[in-house]
Amino acid sequence: MTNLTIARIITLFSLFIQLFGLTCAVMIDSYTSRKTRKTMLAIIVLLYCLIFQNCADFFLQIQTENIQPYIIKLRIMTSFLGYAIRPTVILLFCCIISPERRHRFGWILIWTNIAVNSTAFFSRICFTIDENNHFQGGPLHKFCYYVSLYLLIYLFYLMIVEYAAKHISNIWIPGLSEIFIVISVLLDYRWDSSYAIFTFLTVAMVGTSFLYYIWLHLQFVREHEKDMKAQQRIQIMMSQIQPHFMYNTLATIQALCLSDPQKAFDTTALFSTYLRDNIDSLSKPDLIPVHKELQHTKIYTDIEMTRFPNLKVEYAVEDGGFFLPALTIQPIVENAIRHGSLLREEALVKVTISDVKGCHKITITDNGVGFDTEKVNLTYGDHIGIRNVRERIEKMCGGSLDIKSVIGEGTTVTLSIPFVDDTDRTENYKIEI
Repeated sequence: MTNLTIARIITLFSLFIQLFGLTCAVMIDSYTSRKTRKTMLAIIVLLYCLIFQNCADFFLQIQTENIQPYIIKLRIMTSFLGYAIRPTVILLFCCIISPERRHRFGWILIWTNIAVNSTAFFSRICFTIDENNHFQGGPLHKFCYYVSLYLLIYLFYLMIVEYAAKHISNIWIPGLSEIFIVISVLLDYRWDSSYAIFTFLTVAMVGTSFLYYIWLHLQFVREHEKDMKAQQRIQIMMSQIQPHFMYNTLATIQALCLSDPQKAFDTTALFSTYLRDNIDSLSKPDLIPVHKELQHTKIYTDIEMTRFPNLKVEYAVEDGGFFLPALTIQPIVENAIRHGSLLREEALVKVTISDVKGCHKITITDNGVGFDTEKVNLTYGDHIGIRNVRERIEKMCGGSLDIKSVIGEGTTVTLSIPFVDDTDRTENYKIEI
């Protein structure tokens, strides 16, 4: 057995070992999405076929004596497979980079490439194998190369659009993979590889599939870390809000103990009922039904109206079938009372919940003294209520918080929560306040 034969066997064995290991890893992988796993498995199947095509083409190519017609037909078949598989693998790499896109034009090119190369079975327009078992290119021989070049440019475009804008480090692995593919094509074009079973491009694509799998897991780890940080921020914010809310409520009860002990007693009973019924939702960073949040707010405002006879809080609820973060409405109402309406002789706060243009709108309006929103937004950077409500609405619901205020007239805070597919997880009913 010659050294060249040993080298060929080692190359074949190493490629199969790599693909077998990658196949096992993808099959048992529970972190990447089902769609991405299917794409990776499709790439692996095509690479197995490409290895088979390289082996078959090599052994058919070295036949130089007593060439039978079936050998020529088999070489046409293996060459067709090679031209069909290579650009398809590149497009599947594009599907991994951007799984949400349909890549319609890319698939049109793939099927067009398959159709063009299939003409080799009945004409010479693309390529043929002559009677001496030599490859002969036709007018459309390079169509596969043009398709592959377009797909490589498209792959680079997707890397820039999907990931480079977020962070340049996101694209170094797929970028390096694309460089390997380009170099392998140049090597296959420049050097005669008739002595080798496998082309440089086949070896590069097997290695590139490993790089893409590593890249997928790096993306998962990065996204998982971001989610963990977001959850930690929410937990911290909730731990800040709950003592803040409870401190103010207990302070109100304390004041009532001096001015009206009976009301203090009644308010304490009300507050204890509130704690018993709703402490679970307060301690969770999950979304809760809007009627639960209104119960929190209603108990708080009842306590405040007990303490301040000049305060009136009105509710107009027309939309009650959605979820929102716990302690979303109450802190805003608290700000409206303490920093706005209580400065008036007749304090009024209105809470309106409605369905407006595909969004759940929660509007808290007061008749307070108003303020300069630009200056207060700056000074409220460390304000627990406004800051935490805004961040939790944005992170947990994809919503927004908008503040409008007119000095001398009052303030309006609007919370917008967009509809989602499973928004109406509770009955869409009118909540009685």
